Formats: sequence, structure tokens, C-alpha cells
Amino acid sequence: MPRWKDLPEDLDPQIKEFTSQIRRLVDRSGLSVAALADRTGYSKTSWERYLGGRLLAPKGAVVALAEVTGTNPVHLSTMWELAERAWSRAENRHDRTMEAIRISQARAALGDFGAAEATGGPGSSGRRNGSVTAPLGIAGPAGVSPTIPPQPTGDEADARDAKRAGDEGAGLASGPAAPNAYDAQAPRPADGAPEPGGGGRQRLVMFLAGLVGVLVVIGAVFFLTNRGGGKHEGAAPPPSPTATRHASTPPGVRCAGSACTGKDAEAMGCSGDLVTTAKTATVGTTTLEVRYSKACGTAWGRITGATRGDKVELSAGTVRQSGEITATGDAIAYTPMVAVNNAAEARACATLVSGRTGCTK
Repeated sequence: MPRWKDLPEDLDPQIKEFTSQIRRLVDRSGLSVAALADRTGYSKTSWERYLGGRLLAPKGAVVALAEVTGTNPVHLSTMWELAERAWSRAENRHDRTMEAIRISQARAALGDFGAAEATGGPGSSGRRNGSVTAPLGIAGPAGVSPTIPPQPTGDEADARDAKRAGDEGAGLASGPAAPNAYDAQAPRPADGAPEPGGGGRQRLVMFLAGLVGVLVVIGAVFFLTNRGGGKHEGAAPPPSPTATRHASTPPGVRCAGSACTGKDAEAMGCSGDLVTTAKTATVGTTTLEVRYSKACGTAWGRITGATRGDKVELSAGTVRQSGEITATGDAIAYTPMVAVNNAAEARACATLVSGRTGCTK
């Protein structure tokens, strides 16, 4: 029975080559997975995932494997870096695929909801959200027809007019000004009915009040925008380059420009296919690099082939970020990101525990 299961068919060729290589190293050493875990400090479950192609081994595990098997760590680290880039590309593709699936599901759900709202839902007949919808042609709340006040009969109207005329005559005799002809002749509404034109006057008052409010707001805005005196109307300070240049970022990128400063490049989606090595230098046996992501507008420092206690620092203007190898067996360290307009603004320096220092130009 073979020791290793076949690697997944859809695994990237570079990841497959790297995984096959570490399998050969383990086979050549004669170590079991349990013994390998004991000697490297990484758990047996983790090594089963690394060797099965289900998870990419971290750089520290790779360096530890090289030490245990007597392999040159530089060559193995080079293969690991190629596999890391392939793994990042695969993760980005997976993130974009999942994002597209979620968007499609959301659109489909919203489309179904809109259709249900428009038709009232399946089996709906005049009901919506648990309430009864009034049938067409009937005014008033809940489908109740409006009540029309009882109208007087012809005899009642004559008696009312005669009484009104007598009251007006008494008013003329006592001295008050007589009503005009319109008031004398215009029919009055029946008792309990609203006076004609009352609703129109109320709407007119509300309209005028709203118009006055709008004029007050416009005046206030005009006053505030012209308090600057000599400044040009509508003038605004120009936005910073980092704010405008990164208005749209590629899928998977979670920050841009100054919003990325102090954050991890891999966690923010700025690594993988989006990063290049802008500058490099050698300090002893350690490689020092300035990593630059144009899409994110950031740079960060990296050291490889280093040991515990070695430090890397990246500076751009007055901003500085640093990283350090703190775990035994790790050979790589990064700084957090710094916002830059271009890679030339960034400078990386390394300080090794051996006392050697060096910087990129």
C-alpha cells in the first residue's frame, strides 16, 4: 500500500511540485509523520494536511523540515515562494467565485421578493401583510364608504331661508353692516357638512408654509457657502493622490492608500498577483526586499533566509513600520504596509542578530 494518497487533480502544478518535493524529503529521511511533528514542532495533523496538499505549509515549517532532513533551506524556500504565489492566486479566484455566487443569490432573492410584493404573493386576494386592501371604487379607510349628511327637504329649506332672512333683517335694524349679495344668495351647506373651499384653503396655507421653509433653507445655504469672502464659490481642496487613484480596487482587495497603513498585506488582499519586488539587497545570508502593490498603493519590507531575532524596517517619508522573527524555525518576516505614491518612496533596512545591517538603495 503506498504511503501517500494521490494529490487532488485540480491542485496548481507549482503547489503539486512543491508538495511532491517535501514528500520525497520525508521519505528519504525515513521519518514517520508523528516523528516529523515531534522534531519540527508542528503538529501531526498539520503535517498530514501539508503533505496531502490540503494546506500550504508555512515558511517556518519548511525551514524546520530542511533542518531535519539536511536539505539546503534556500532552494526549498524558493520552491515554497512559488507555491505560495500559486496558492494566493487560487484563493483570490475562490474568493471572486464565492462573491459572484453570493451576489447572484442576493439578486435572485431580491427579484423573488419584488415579484411577491407586486403580485401580493401566491394565493393573495385583496390581502397584503396581513391587512385587508380596500376594493376599487370605495373611498375611506378599510373600504368603508363615506357618510353623506342628511339633506333637508324642500319645506325644511324654505323654512330655514325664511328664518335666515328674518335674522338678517333684525341685524340691519340694530346697526351692524349688512352682508353682501353673495352671502345673502349663496346656499349654505347642510348641518354637519364641511364648508366648501375649506380643504383648498388648508392646502394653500400648507403650500405657502412649505415654500417659506424652502426659501429659508436656500438662504441659509447661500449665506454659509459665501462666508469665505475671497474664496471661489464651490471651490474645494483637491483630494490627495492616494484618495483618488484607488477609487476602484480589484476584487478581493480590502483597502487602498492610507487606509492600508499599518495593516497586513496578505490579510488585506494586497499580495499574490498584485505584488512585485521593487528593490532588493543582501545582508549576510539574508535577502532584504521592498515589496510593492500598485493596486493598493502600498509597500512593505520583507526578509528571507533569516533567523530568530532578525528585524526588518520599512520607511516612507516620516512613516515607519517594522517586523521581526520571533519564533524558532521561522526564516521570513514582513512589516505592515505603508501608503506610497510609488515604490521609489520606500526604503527597507535589516538588522540581524549577528550585528550586520543593510538597506535597499
